[in-house]
Amino acid sequence: MENRKFGGKRFDRGKPRVRQPPVKVGERYKVKIEALGKGGDGIARIRGFVVFVPKTKVGDEVEIVINSVKQKFAFGEVIG
Repeated sequence: MENRKFGGKRFDRGKPRVRQPPVKVGERYKVKIEALGKGGDGIARIRGFVVFVPKTKVGDEVEIVINSVKQKFAFGEVIG
């Protein structure tokens, strides 16, 4: 790993940082469905992070539980 000084800042040329998803399996959220995905699942956002929620439509306000998390999106299901 090589570090260089440039303008008083250090730059690391190693692996890029991987941003951790802001949600975890089992967490519950109240969300509003903003759009529909290609497969018909509702799409909500939690801190900008996409969550697919099946059996919902645009405008629904639902409580969900996260059941699967990937690097760029998650899946949740409606509870209660």
